[in-house]
Amino acid sequence: MSKIQLNLCNGLKVEVDRGIEFTEIINKYYKESNLPIMLGRLNKKYIELSRKVEESGDFEVIYNNNPIGTMAYGRTVTFLFIKAALDIFPESKITMEHSISKGIFGEIHKEEVLTEEDVNKIKIRMQELIDRKIPISKNKFLKEDAIEIFKDYGMIDKVKLLNHMNLETVKLYELDGRYDYFYGHMAVNTKEIKVFDVIYYDKGFILRYPDDKKPLEIQTFKEHKKLSNIFYENETWLDILGVGEVGSLNDKIESSEIIDIIQVSEALHEKKIANIADMISERKDVKVILIAGPSSSGKTTFSKRLGVQLRVNGFIPTPISLDDYFVDREKNPIGEDGKPDFESINSLDLDLFNKHLELLLKGKKVEIPSFNFVKGKREWHGHELVLPQNGLLIIEGIHGLNDQLTASISDVNKFKIYISALTQLNLDNHNRIATTDVRKIRRIVRDYLTRGYGGEDTLLMWNSIKRGEEKNIFVFQEDADVMFNSTLVYELCVLRKYALFELDKIKEESDVYYEAQRLKSFLGFFKDIETEMVPGNSILREFIGGSCFYKY
Repeated sequence: MSKIQLNLCNGLKVEVDRGIEFTEIINKYYKESNLPIMLGRLNKKYIELSRKVEESGDFEVIYNNNPIGTMAYGRTVTFLFIKAALDIFPESKITMEHSISKGIFGEIHKEEVLTEEDVNKIKIRMQELIDRKIPISKNKFLKEDAIEIFKDYGMIDKVKLLNHMNLETVKLYELDGRYDYFYGHMAVNTKEIKVFDVIYYDKGFILRYPDDKKPLEIQTFKEHKKLSNIFYENETWLDILGVGEVGSLNDKIESSEIIDIIQVSEALHEKKIANIADMISERKDVKVILIAGPSSSGKTTFSKRLGVQLRVNGFIPTPISLDDYFVDREKNPIGEDGKPDFESINSLDLDLFNKHLELLLKGKKVEIPSFNFVKGKREWHGHELVLPQNGLLIIEGIHGLNDQLTASISDVNKFKIYISALTQLNLDNHNRIATTDVRKIRRIVRDYLTRGYGGEDTLLMWNSIKRGEEKNIFVFQEDADVMFNSTLVYELCVLRKYALFELDKIKEESDVYYEAQRLKSFLGFFKDIETEMVPGNSILREFIGGSCFYKY
């Protein structure tokens, strides 16, 4: 048997037999660690540890303190939960629905309503499976055979998904006799799930596990009631559309029903925006509307459409751009990394901004500054503004929900709106589409089409964007008067061709190559919808161009 040389991340250089599994290398050359070992990385490519050694090179172990490892941990604990739940309730249907409070909310559909006692039984069963140290294997099937497995299970959502996949074979994971399909890597043994929790919540459950920052701790549960309500609203919308997962959406595209899906999706957005305008109208003291949300939420288009509905109600929307209140660049605060922190609230001249707000609300005329981004300086060009008697100030920006931004304005005069692209549908009942993935795809397409950035540039910036959002936006989301979900159920079918064009350019040596491949794999599940089918006032037009509200 021929030998393969590997350079291990613990400093050892070893020769091993070709064809052995990487698990053998872990067992022989790595000391047992408190941290779960999720994956390996061979020559900068992430691999599952059940893979056989076929090439020489540099090998490192990936724990769950790595973001890629955390994702694998999440998939593994999800499969473990599904297996345990079906062991106890074999006739039930399990849906993993959305993220909340550092966990995954889901439901178990069975004859009797789920109880806290049921959830505790599942948790005990999960621990039993972990203690048995059961291998998780990956098996290749002909697509037709995989479909038969899921037909026998009664999992029509997976049957629909596989029917639309242009593949001859499919890889399924197996755990103690239960097969399932997941996209993305997974651990090779249940023993790697060292920390988890399951709690009963709102007629369902929340499956909780550590993140990469604290890989051996479950963070304190924080209830997000408003966010939960918006997800329930989303379920209602999906019922109206008759689309619960990607397989059903692809069915609609093939049957030419997609025009109705687009029209109803857009109508649901418009009705919600009109309802928000009515809520504002009912609060007679409101003079300032604050709109905030993470990157690629569609804040600009939402603001324009809300403005239209406010005009219908007899108001004159008057926008103010926070960008014009940036401090001169040399006065910008410095972040923890020693670089200017342009997302800090102190990068804005809060004193001047609040002074102007107070004057405008008193009916006074104010000269608004303009910020020259080329020079990094504030300039004055005689741009004067007066708020009409029936006027409403609309302020859109990442700090809109932070009261520090509008400290001089009474709460009764403010109406706060949180907007985000909260996932509308999943691949199937067990494979969620992360909200972050939708926003990444939106941002890649917009940056490429309108800002001159490539997909690689966008992905390289994402961690910095995420840190800013966690610090400046997510902590305030429950303070909003209302939340708006800007996702459209059909949008990834439109965005995919633009995103794939950019993702295909990312080379293997790139630091974001794995992420690009993951997104490409994810987008491969969707069928195309032509751009021309998207209405001109759609939030989606903010990312693909052609909006009726502004030029690019």
